[in-house]
Amino acid sequence: MDRAQMLLLGLPIFLLCTDIINLFTPPPPKPTHHHHPQSHHQPKPQPVLHQQPLDFPTQKPSGPGGIGLGSNVNINFCSSCSYRGNAVTMKNMLETAFPGINVFLANHPPPLPKRLLSKVVPVFQFGIIGIIVAGEQIFPRLGMMPPPWYYSMRANRFGSIASTWLLGNFFQSFLQSSGAFEVYCNGELVFSKLQEHRFPSEIELRELVGRKLSNSRIVDGVGGALWS
Repeated sequence: MDRAQMLLLGLPIFLLCTDIINLFTPPPPKPTHHHHPQSHHQPKPQPVLHQQPLDFPTQKPSGPGGIGLGSNVNINFCSSCSYRGNAVTMKNMLETAFPGINVFLANHPPPLPKRLLSKVVPVFQFGIIGIIVAGEQIFPRLGMMPPPWYYSMRANRFGSIASTWLLGNFFQSFLQSSGAFEVYCNGELVFSKLQEHRFPSEIELRELVGRKLSNSRIVDGVGGALWS
């Protein structure tokens, strides 16, 4: 085995060992703040200048943004699809357009069958890689002869291990993704990427949330008038 084959074979094994180490490595400890000893030289006291506070006129929020006070908007997005940047952009836009509104970001998990299958994929990855590396000892202990496909995979050991690792990661990423970007305003759905199959624009989302907030305020006003 020449150096090129050793390098190609060692690369996926190194990546595998790195992933295993990262799974069992504890989080780094929090940095401790060291208090520096105070010097014995005390500075000379300086005269204190009494300044009167300056009075600035306070500005009250005006415009349609006031209707967002106390309202909640939930943006549930697919974190494995790299949608966090879009969610943060929409969060900043809504907080600017509707002062006082609370915008919460959360991951939208995939359906339960996909989540269960994503847990099974690493088991198949390690199983196939283990058979490729030590199949000559595994099959005799099971009381069976190695199948023909084992010899073909054994002949191209590096290609088989690399293909198994890359395909397994691809399927796991696919199973963990939901493709969702769901926006809720006070518990009511205002936009769904799973239904529309597209992302909302900033203007569109601002209008949808503003319309929902206006309708909620009108309903609350009518209900308060009826009870009074």
